[in-house]
Amino acid sequence: MRVLITRPEREATALAQALVARGHSPVIAPLFRLQVLHPPADFAASLADCQAVLLTSANGARALAEASEQRSKPVFAVGDTTAATAEGLGFGTVASASGDAAALSELVRERLDPANGPLLHVCGAEVAGDLRPEGFETRRVVLYEARESEALPDAARAALEARALDAATFFSPRASEAFVRLVTEAKLDDACRSVTAIAISPAAASPLAGLPFARTVAAERPTRQAVLDEIDRLPVPGVQSPSPMTDTPASAPSEPPERPIAVAPPATPSPIPVSRGVGAIGAFVIGLIAAVIVLAAALISLPYWPQEARSLWRGPAVVPPATTAPAATPAAPVIDTAALDTARRELSARLDALDKRVNAAAAVAAQAQAAQAQAAQAQAQTQPDRPRAEPPATPDPAIAELRGKIDALESRPAAAEPDTSSLKSEIVALRAGLQSLDQAVAGQKAALDKAAAAANASTAGEQKALAAARGSAVIGIAARISAGVASGQPFATDLALLAPLAQGDAKLGEPIATLQPLAAKGVASRASLAASFPPMARNALADDLADDSFWQRLLGKLKNLVSLRRVGADVAGDSVEAKLARAEAAIGSGNVAAAVDLVKSLPPQTSRATADWLARAEAHLAAQRAVDQLAAQAVTLLGIAR
Repeated sequence: MRVLITRPEREATALAQALVARGHSPVIAPLFRLQVLHPPADFAASLADCQAVLLTSANGARALAEASEQRSKPVFAVGDTTAATAEGLGFGTVASASGDAAALSELVRERLDPANGPLLHVCGAEVAGDLRPEGFETRRVVLYEARESEALPDAARAALEARALDAATFFSPRASEAFVRLVTEAKLDDACRSVTAIAISPAAASPLAGLPFARTVAAERPTRQAVLDEIDRLPVPGVQSPSPMTDTPASAPSEPPERPIAVAPPATPSPIPVSRGVGAIGAFVIGLIAAVIVLAAALISLPYWPQEARSLWRGPAVVPPATTAPAATPAAPVIDTAALDTARRELSARLDALDKRVNAAAAVAAQAQAAQAQAAQAQAQTQPDRPRAEPPATPDPAIAELRGKIDALESRPAAAEPDTSSLKSEIVALRAGLQSLDQAVAGQKAALDKAAAAANASTAGEQKALAAARGSAVIGIAARISAGVASGQPFATDLALLAPLAQGDAKLGEPIATLQPLAAKGVASRASLAASFPPMARNALADDLADDSFWQRLLGKLKNLVSLRRVGADVAGDSVEAKLARAEAAIGSGNVAAAVDLVKSLPPQTSRATADWLARAEAHLAAQRAVDQLAAQAVTLLGIAR
């Protein structure tokens, strides 16, 4: 059978492998693309608060594994495929409803108690139904999204156009609706007349009525195995049933023959030829489509080919005739006109300033020359007989002014010195007063320091006494809680006594928070863990020996009833029997932690038998560690008191 698979790629691959193993030819054409979403901010708190996780698809199991590393929460799966996926991802306690959402709700009601906490339903963005078991608080969290394809996948389009499909599978109503819509948009409705549609449930088969399928079949159970069984029940294409045969004898002749007639043995009928394949026309159409696809891929990828390959594809380049081209003129440089204008304005301003200074200096020089000429002319008129002499140098008026001030100071008479004796006596008196004031302040400071030291000593003594009292109280309460953990009794009353002692002390608050959820019912004692170990070990060994076959399951049941296994700490090896033997010896000697580590190292198929014992043992270890932390903090408080 040539079977079309419309599931997402990961599920389609697994289904294709199962079809190939049964002798069928799968055609994978996913209608959805899965996108794992970022978990909400309160997801970790919701996961820790719930008593179990509900999974309605294998995609939900994968999204849950990516969103959190926690694997200890019990998981209830809608079917065997989802359960197997969860177990393969490391979830320890997994139960399968082997059915639909109603079967999953019934399984939850049988095994869980609503009083133990809410349920967490991990699902996609679109859910066919609202899964809420009656009596339970169910919280839904969306961790993935299945995005529909915008067009019919090429594989499905080519197979439908070539009439090369015998069956098509649909695993959800949404997938059926998407397929009907995409096929209608592609105008390939008529190509479905020779195809048998197989849906996982009647709900998934209902939307397929919009296409003219040859048959529409709903699986007996909503499982992948049931869909595979329906495919196997379909008639092999191309085989025609033989002509009907009858054992009614032909009518005898009216007159007997004169001599006996030899009856020849019946001829062996020639075998009926079986017609398979798509025929010559179909092969031509498929070849033409394949050639078009190859040509399109070559054209699209042409820019990424090597230079040599592109040259071969395009052929030799045509060289145009050489023509005398004018010499290329060099490109003109790009000039920044704005910067040029700014520089021109600055130079013009500087030239104007220099011109003004030169003009001013020339005017001063001209005035000086005119004054000198007038003075010389006046002298020549008044004393014409004297020889003309060079004009004397004119002294600098500023220097003359300074010389005058110096002469005036030198000629000033000395003033009488004032009487400073009274001023000196006042200064001496002030210094004496300051010295006495400093001495008084120093005395008061010493008295204050002594009082502060006495107060600090008193406070330190009180703090040490308080720390000693708290340490003694914590040690006493820790001893009582330890006795409750050892006997398996509740210790809520003793834990409440620690609340006033832990105020403001984070190191006491942490172990108290660990013990709080365990205090009301207590934890399993070491004796009860040791007593419940043999039946757990027997079940785990039986689960390890059993597989999916009937005889192995029967052997596992017999092993569960009557089991002979080795015991003792000296049993070597990595087998389940050896690890169980060493774990039993460890818990018998009081080493619960070593026993837990050995049980955790067992293979996944034993997790159903060991989950309950491991949960009780880990609670015992957590309580014991918290008690040890309380005792350590109490010793620290006593050390502070010393």
